[in-house]
Amino acid sequence: MSTPDGFLSFHEDELRAQTLAGERAGRAAIRPFMPPQHREFFPLLPYLFTATLDEAGAPLASMLWGPAGFVHSPDPVTLRLDALPGSGDPAAGGFAAGQPIGLLGLDLSTRRRNRANGRNAARDGTGLSVAVEQSFGNCAQYIQTRFATPHARPARATETLSALDAPARRLIETADTFFVASRSRTGIGDGGLDMSHRGGRPGFAAAEGDTLVVPDFRGNRFFNTLGNLLGDPRAGLLFVDFATGDLLQLQGTVTIDWSGEPRRWRVAVERGWRRPAALPFDWRFGDFAPTTLATPVG
Repeated sequence: MSTPDGFLSFHEDELRAQTLAGERAGRAAIRPFMPPQHREFFPLLPYLFTATLDEAGAPLASMLWGPAGFVHSPDPVTLRLDALPGSGDPAAGGFAAGQPIGLLGLDLSTRRRNRANGRNAARDGTGLSVAVEQSFGNCAQYIQTRFATPHARPARATETLSALDAPARRLIETADTFFVASRSRTGIGDGGLDMSHRGGRPGFAAAEGDTLVVPDFRGNRFFNTLGNLLGDPRAGLLFVDFATGDLLQLQGTVTIDWSGEPRRWRVAVERGWRRPAALPFDWRFGDFAPTTLATPVG
């Protein structure tokens, strides 16, 4: 539903999350189309973060990549992605035509990010055309700068995990960045998908057994992710090993503790996949965001 100024309204669960957090965002600066600055931004990217559904309707977080320009916008309600998921990507089945999709465009070198959510209108042999239903920008908080240089690596087989093993724990416990895919519940927000970024000091997400504990630092007060997780607690997580190019994709069920400061959410991990050397980039670290440096240690 749109507001009188043409922006989309928050859905019921986002409003409920704002109430539980004791915060109100006011207007939802979410458009049903991409403004020119968003359309001009996406073609600058050599990688894109994605949220899709698995066969059970649970979110999966992943990535696509290609030469700059592989994402482009022929009109304000369409994004063309000239890339397809690899055969080793557990999320590959969710990129079919007609399926919902959430997209996060994030330039780690500049901290600029925009989100576009919608549906795969068509798929062909080289990529996807996404019908955009939601478009909105995000602030640069908690984003560490990194600079990518293309570096193709030999393909290696995807490893399936039934629990967090030692390499997965090491990656989680040293990460300063990860990504979360969520979906709104059926009948609220049209069951749509969203892809979001989370950042903090290295190890800000802790692994307690097979449960991840994540602090929820102050952000844009939209509560898109936590609102979605209130309605449908299933989440997909993506951790990137920037040193090796490994991708760690996890799925689990979320519970939210609203009582602390910062509030925390927990992900009971149920399954995962490690894709060794999947990401074809070398990365140079830049700096921590000032907001990251202001977060608690440990």
